[in-house]
Amino acid sequence: MSQSTNQNPVRVRFAPSPTGYLHVGGARTALYNYLLAQKTGGTFVLRIEDTDLERSTPESIQAILDGMNWLGLKWNEGPFYQTKRFDLYNEHIDKLVKDGKAYPCFCTAEDLTVKRQADQAAKIKYRYDRTCWRLSADERAQKIAAKIPHCIRFLSNDDELIKIQDLIKGEVIVDGKELDDLIIRRSSDGAPTYNLTVVVDDALMNITHVIRGDDHLNNTPRQIQLYKALGYELPIFAHVPMILGSDKKRLSKRHGATSVMAYREMGFLPQALLNYLVKLGWSHKDQEVFSMAEMIDLFKLESVSSSAAIFNPEKLLWLNGHYIREANPEDLMPLVSEFLTQKGASFIDQTLLRKAVVCAQQKVKTIVEMADFIDLFFVETQPEADVIEKNINDDAKKVLTRLATELKKCLVADHDSLHAEFEKVMLEFNVGLGKVANPARVAISGRKISPSVFDMIEIFGILESVRRIEAVC
Repeated sequence: MSQSTNQNPVRVRFAPSPTGYLHVGGARTALYNYLLAQKTGGTFVLRIEDTDLERSTPESIQAILDGMNWLGLKWNEGPFYQTKRFDLYNEHIDKLVKDGKAYPCFCTAEDLTVKRQADQAAKIKYRYDRTCWRLSADERAQKIAAKIPHCIRFLSNDDELIKIQDLIKGEVIVDGKELDDLIIRRSSDGAPTYNLTVVVDDALMNITHVIRGDDHLNNTPRQIQLYKALGYELPIFAHVPMILGSDKKRLSKRHGATSVMAYREMGFLPQALLNYLVKLGWSHKDQEVFSMAEMIDLFKLESVSSSAAIFNPEKLLWLNGHYIREANPEDLMPLVSEFLTQKGASFIDQTLLRKAVVCAQQKVKTIVEMADFIDLFFVETQPEADVIEKNINDDAKKVLTRLATELKKCLVADHDSLHAEFEKVMLEFNVGLGKVANPARVAISGRKISPSVFDMIEIFGILESVRRIEAVC
């Protein structure tokens, strides 16, 4: 079977551990899985790997589901929860023990520490020395009957040269002698461990392609041995490179937000984040902007770089600004309404909101910026005294007083009519547009940065605009 194609329908999975939020690295992995499934008409499975009973929480599970839903990465099957499949895993573990491919280990943590320290002193790589594998059947039975705590270890095949045919990394070869007899069932709580559960699930869910971060690459040789020991066919592997910060270290909070939902809270659009994530390790010619349809059509796992990607917040911000500029105002209105409500808006007139969105669309890069830019139309805001003082002197007040008089005569608050009234004042005082428009803009907005004066008068209306102008004169 070719490593780039599969005779069976493509089945991929995203399998996060619910020990925190949905990380942008995990979201990129989910996206790559989703794109392959969509491209091939395959199936995208969501599996929650919650066997870490101490760290997994319902809140983290919900955070993952919220992040996936916000990004629009809809799964076809699941979510499946590993904690509900323990009986299934234990059946496989018991079969491995019965077949002599796994064994109970009674060594205590203290015993293992002594062995590890001895290997360190001898400057050799630590591997469990198989003390308990060498026990006789009677010795094992006696210890089990005495209820001595024990884990179950998988008996690694030392003589196997394991070859991983990875779609991204290429061929990776690992000597079986480098592998330890890994624990597949813990002694502390009897829970099956990651490497066992992931193999059983991927096999029984008929996963054809395992696409995951390359931090899992060191697990793959062990999992390949488990696949073979259990008699299951190997999937195709594709290990995606890590995402690093600008300092070439693993992406973390010190580089900025790493949570998918944090980007929502900062006013990013999901399509912008997806577009950015797909480019972290994959490209198509010099194209920067991709619709979801284009991603699905053009994406190829074989084209994913094997090198780590560098996360650039400024590039993401640029992309988000592009998507805001290109968006239908109606699509942005409910998004900015949410942030305006958080800022204290109790009633948001939709006609007014559309006008405000349109006037801000070309000038902001996030929805939060948009809410800050237009909140003066919906929330009672206080003028910035220093801005008023700096921009409106006695001469400006004379100009504004005259402008207010002219505006009262204006019957229609559209740009052409307003510009005509401004020109009358400009001619009377023999000044340019800036000498009238800037103090008028500051007077109406009360702030340094605001929509254009014509946009504000049109949205506020003549009466409210004149009231604000006269308030500073």
